[in-house]
Amino acid sequence: MRVTTMSSSPLPLPLPPSTTSFTYSRGHHSSSSSNLSMVTNSPSQIQHWGCEDPYQHTSPNPPSKTRTIRYRLSQLCREGQPQIARQLFDSIPRPTTVIWNTIIIGFICNNMPDEALLFYARLKSSSPGTKCDPYTFSSTLKACAETRQLKTGKAVHCHVLRSHLYPSRIVCNSLLNMYATCLSSTDDETGSVDGDYSRYDLVRKVFDTMRKRNVVAWNTMISWYVRTKRCVEAVTHFMMMMKMGIRPTVVTFVNVFPAVSRMGDTKNANVLYGLLLKFGSEHANDLFAVSSAIFMYAELACLGAARKVFEQCLDRNIEVWNTMMGGYVQNNCPIEALDLFVKALESEHTVVLDNVTFLAALTAASQLQQLEFAQQLHAYIIKNSFVSSVIVLNAIAVMYSRCNCIEMSFSVFNRMQERDVVSWNTIVSAFVQNGLDDEGLMLVYEMQKQGFMIDSVTITALLSAASNLRNPETGRQTHAYLLRHGIQFEGMESYLIDMYAKSGLIEAAQRLFDKNCTYDRDQATWNAMIAGNTQNGLTELAFIVFKQMLEENVTPNSVTLASILPACNPMGSMALGKQLHGFAIRNSLDQNVFVGSALVDMYSKLGAITCAENVFAKSPEKNSVTFTNMILGYGQHGIGEKALSLFHSMRESGIKPDAITFVAVLSACSYAGLVDEGLQIFESMEREYRIQPSAEHYCCVVDMLGRVGRVVEAYEFAKELGKEGNLLGIWGSLLAACKIYGEFELGKIVANKLLEMESGNSTAGYHVLLSNIYAEEGNWEFVDKVRKMMQEKGLTKEIGCSWIDIAGYVNCFASRDRNHPQCDEIYEILGELATKMKDTGYRSCLNLQKGWISESEELENLCYDLDDI
Repeated sequence: MRVTTMSSSPLPLPLPPSTTSFTYSRGHHSSSSSNLSMVTNSPSQIQHWGCEDPYQHTSPNPPSKTRTIRYRLSQLCREGQPQIARQLFDSIPRPTTVIWNTIIIGFICNNMPDEALLFYARLKSSSPGTKCDPYTFSSTLKACAETRQLKTGKAVHCHVLRSHLYPSRIVCNSLLNMYATCLSSTDDETGSVDGDYSRYDLVRKVFDTMRKRNVVAWNTMISWYVRTKRCVEAVTHFMMMMKMGIRPTVVTFVNVFPAVSRMGDTKNANVLYGLLLKFGSEHANDLFAVSSAIFMYAELACLGAARKVFEQCLDRNIEVWNTMMGGYVQNNCPIEALDLFVKALESEHTVVLDNVTFLAALTAASQLQQLEFAQQLHAYIIKNSFVSSVIVLNAIAVMYSRCNCIEMSFSVFNRMQERDVVSWNTIVSAFVQNGLDDEGLMLVYEMQKQGFMIDSVTITALLSAASNLRNPETGRQTHAYLLRHGIQFEGMESYLIDMYAKSGLIEAAQRLFDKNCTYDRDQATWNAMIAGNTQNGLTELAFIVFKQMLEENVTPNSVTLASILPACNPMGSMALGKQLHGFAIRNSLDQNVFVGSALVDMYSKLGAITCAENVFAKSPEKNSVTFTNMILGYGQHGIGEKALSLFHSMRESGIKPDAITFVAVLSACSYAGLVDEGLQIFESMEREYRIQPSAEHYCCVVDMLGRVGRVVEAYEFAKELGKEGNLLGIWGSLLAACKIYGEFELGKIVANKLLEMESGNSTAGYHVLLSNIYAEEGNWEFVDKVRKMMQEKGLTKEIGCSWIDIAGYVNCFASRDRNHPQCDEIYEILGELATKMKDTGYRSCLNLQKGWISESEELENLCYDLDDI
């Protein structure tokens, strides 16, 4: 392969300006993609390069003095003193290539790759007569890979080509490793791992130029394909290698296992693991191979196969235990993960637990959401002195947050001696997820004061808080911060659209959605726009976006259906709801708990309570939302007994009711007149469930008492609430009860209270109620005053609307409406009914005052009374 034209002068190396020596500290890494590791403390380990020990390499017929100096240099490097070795090197008048190689390799072996590159640059500039050999190039390329310096690696590649020597196998393998490592961590035009490999795949070009390839080259190539998410090519190259008769190593299997797991190919996973066993115990019992096989099966959700691999491994190290526990956690099997953790504890004399073990256990405890067990696990970690690690403390904070114990979560955070950005993000997210949005925003401010930079995780929490608070100002500031700092992360558009939609700025959400190219929109972005339109009452737009989503061949998921189903209710379209239900069944989405809950809600609100019951009964998984929607449906249809029975069944099934569940069951008791049962449930809220009643619950109690005629009791209850009860809903419900049961004097008191809380057009309905109370008393002077007051303030009662779906067409009706195409026929029938009502003795309340209306106007009012009905 030719990279550039030949030249007699060496290319300058683009090295960092600093020449200061420093040492890298490297943590534990997983198995390398090839056997090219040069960081070693013994000569035998250099064999991983595919050659003899470079420390032992000498040129033909070397003088004894050179061998003595080289041996001393090698010894110093092995002892971790490469700087002293370099000082000794500086005293050599004409060092040979082998001597130069000894120092370069010594730096690499001591985790000083930058110093190795600087020394290579010194070789090229100060000793042009010294020829580099394969060991020089191989070790320098290794240093380029260690430092992720792609440009320097390319320059060394040019030096290889200009050496007029055909690259040996060791140099080619080092080139493969350098390009694969550097291109996996760079974003330049030739290095992006999401780029166009047909033009820029330098790793493949080097591989294709190799005349002879050993297993190291194949391993590197397979690993490169997996890193760049080309799993089919990785498996294909494995098969090609096998057909060429090259025996795979353990590293080969470690590299190819992730490819089949990402492809979701269980059949080939079994074939590969069978091949591993076929190559004998050396392969089958290798702990890296065992861990990789367990991880592969866990990724494929084949936990039974993963556990068999685990059980067949007799000499397990902690990595094998951790991988199996991680597999259970990944597949949401916390009980199995914790059971394995307990067994690991019992094997503590042979296995030393590490932070990864406790992280897996803490994550499993988070999934389990059992506070008592979480506290026991925390106590064990403290007792065994594992709690000092920041990463473990972060996981403990998350665990308490998931167990709805935000106080303990913050206590852990507050006592941390050292915090990183993950610590701050953890506690901010915990506050937001537990409804403490304002506190979460304050923590972000404190986080910035202490010098921590906001990242994508912080931004996600901020946008969620702004959405929950319906606070457009916070959302706009966060969006501006994103733009100023150029922050981009996956799903960012969907978070922004959701925030703007929930803050009532649906136009801004739509602009963001339209700005995003159609082919760039993922499921989350489409779902956010559909949900935003639905939440803002733009149901027709929601269905238009849903239709566009289908036209763009984006497959709806459970979130899509849960977002679009509520749009069927205001449209009154049972037909659309049934079509969506059919789509859910055909695509196996009806089994999803969120889709099931949305279907129950949709059928209940469209009056099909039997359909709602059927969906509820067939739902394999039910959460508090599913139960709440069904209870609410029963209440709206006046089936209070079933609502109460379902509430008790919910408690017996171990699902804890929330505040909304209590609103649903109290409403059901109110509609059905089950006052005593409703009051008992209300009293149990705080006593048994520690749920503080809110305005909605108080309103339910007042409405419940008022509906059965206990109006005075309802009034006393509202009075006892004090300032907490100064809400339109509570006193408005009480005013309606006063009218129904003829408590006119009390009604006037309640009406005055409402007028004190007056807030715009929202009190128009209560003015009408007060007017009707005066009319019932025959106090027409005050009726006239109230109506004039409404006119002066510009108050108008919102007109009610009803609809019915006939043969897929939604017929809407409103009081005094004449827009319906069959309006004349409808009013003709209403006129006939009004005449019959008058003949039977019915009179409108307005005709009670002599001279208020004429006979023809009275008949017209009867028609409108029927229209309202």
